[in-house]
Amino acid sequence: MSETEGTKKRGWLRRLRDGLSRSSSKVGDGIGAIVTKRKLDEETLEELEELLISADLGVETAGKVIDQLRGMRFDKDIDPESVREALAEIIAGIVAPVARPLDVDTTRKPHVVLVVGVNGSGKTTTIGKLAQQYREAGHSVRLAAGDTFRAAAVEQLQIWGERTGCPVTAKETGADAAGLAYDALEAARANGEDLLLIDTAGRLQNKANLMAELEKIIRVLRKLDAHAPHDTVLVLDATIGQNTVQQVQVFEQLVNVSGLVLTKLDGSARGGVLVQLADGYGLPVHAVGVGETADDLRPFSAEAYARALVGLSE
Repeated sequence: MSETEGTKKRGWLRRLRDGLSRSSSKVGDGIGAIVTKRKLDEETLEELEELLISADLGVETAGKVIDQLRGMRFDKDIDPESVREALAEIIAGIVAPVARPLDVDTTRKPHVVLVVGVNGSGKTTTIGKLAQQYREAGHSVRLAAGDTFRAAAVEQLQIWGERTGCPVTAKETGADAAGLAYDALEAARANGEDLLLIDTAGRLQNKANLMAELEKIIRVLRKLDAHAPHDTVLVLDATIGQNTVQQVQVFEQLVNVSGLVLTKLDGSARGGVLVQLADGYGLPVHAVGVGETADDLRPFSAEAYARALVGLSE
């Protein structure tokens, strides 16, 4: 790793730790309050389990973590730091299998990614940030403003297009989203572009309408490419905690979700929900967001996340 890359990595780990500070202070300080020269007896373990549940790991996942902790060997008098280290190791073990970046298959021309999620989850912003990162990595990227019901979403994506130098396929408010997706794929193929990121509507008030729209988009894309979309990424807002689990369930019913992006970890004391999602669904977590800039959305690192969550330094 070069010195520049090392500096960048340290900077990102610091941002991740700072971003997770609300969650980590809750968990880390809680461990300190519970574990003070006490034995790791059942009472202590129960209190730790309640602490993890309060950080949105969920009852079942928190129980699994504590079961593993129960089986570990500690000195007679335990200290908070050793418990934090043990919990970080256990949590990293749970989330490591899902830490998989979204790789672009450049042989597809384009690799089509359908981005789904409820309005307000940070979906459109995530697309813009991903576009910037893939452009910086040397890929040609096209954006499709498929949330045609929200003029603000279309305008936001066009701004990201100007900022990143990516062409944007867009139509008037209320236009057919499937037709727009078709046009975007046709243009991306004609231009030999590497990646097509398609924004979609996220109105959950009427699931039947949303399902019909998403099914139509997929059906129309497959007229041009039988395997499209090659990835369907669900964007989740970490600040809603347990509701992210319900959203995964809903979108799993609507479309074949292939991976997750978790945004706004910096605004939440509920960052532990990512552990629950990893444990319960096993879907790849491609990236996590801890701030406003494109650099604040990064591939998910299991060890860095686990250590930050329990209040440990790098």
